[in-house]
Amino acid sequence: MTFDDSVPGILPCQGIEALIATGAISADAPFDADQVQPASLDLRLANRAWRVRASFLPGARRVEERLADVTMHAIDLSPGVVLEKGCVYIVRLAERLALPPGLIARANPKSSTGRVDVFVRLLTDHGAAFDDVAEGYDGPLYLEVAPQTFSILVRPGTRLNQLRLKVGDPPRLETRSVGVDLGGVAVDGRGEVVGFRGRRHAGVIDLDRIDGHDPRDFWEPLYAPRAELLLDPGEFYILASNEAVEIPVLQAAEMTPIDPSVGEFRVHYAGFFDPGFGTEEAGGRGARGVLEVRTHDTPFLLEHGQTVARLVYEPLTERPARLYGQGGSHYQRQGLKLSKHFRAW
Repeated sequence: MTFDDSVPGILPCQGIEALIATGAISADAPFDADQVQPASLDLRLANRAWRVRASFLPGARRVEERLADVTMHAIDLSPGVVLEKGCVYIVRLAERLALPPGLIARANPKSSTGRVDVFVRLLTDHGAAFDDVAEGYDGPLYLEVAPQTFSILVRPGTRLNQLRLKVGDPPRLETRSVGVDLGGVAVDGRGEVVGFRGRRHAGVIDLDRIDGHDPRDFWEPLYAPRAELLLDPGEFYILASNEAVEIPVLQAAEMTPIDPSVGEFRVHYAGFFDPGFGTEEAGGRGARGVLEVRTHDTPFLLEHGQTVARLVYEPLTERPARLYGQGGSHYQRQGLKLSKHFRAW
């Protein structure tokens, strides 16, 4: 299988399924029925992991060769293991790539991963950058996992990140600014809840338990009666965009995670938006973008409507066989929403 990079674009679901059928994407275990998304592939943890003392890029070496320099101890994830906040782990993924000519890949955290403040980045053998997979790469995949606010329980099959396959270098069709919503109407002197702040000493989040956690044990609701919010250094916030987000059916988008021109904070760990998100055709009209926000060393005062991120749109190679949210989704038509691991507030 080869790809014509004179017509660049992101592969839709049927293109990903063709790569699986031909063995260009393989795995240790059969693929799950819902693993292929409209324009991305969920990746799963395998059973091998390592607690490391430092993050790294392999450069000229293989990942497991470089691990010998930084490993503290090896871990078998088979029984289910707690990954502690403040620690760094490398986990082998179940999927493997043998990319044909003309095809590259890029990874990003899944939305549910970013919303619980787990920082993840893809590693490949001889990789010079996180999350990017070079044309022609043939080898295993690894994931750096660094829980920030909450410790997490994972096991083989847990999905923390996703892969987007690209033919050539797709052009940027447009870039849109995204503002923050802090304009809840005051009804009791405080107003409506405009966001959530993670509790520092909460329990463990089982990432395979859907609707299985009481949000009050993990989150503090936030109010903005003056339509502004002071972000404290080292804290993690869940906020929502002021504007509705819509991804046309022939496009996909990525939210830029760091943009110093709009403030000294990181917004949106999970940057992929699949085609159909927020569209009327897929039943998602009015959906907002959820913003995962962590400030850096300086307190920062956010105002309602202030630009906090930018969405970059790219074309697909063809219309996807299915759209985001068709057949069910935790986040289609969302407003301010915690991850799927939590029951309703």
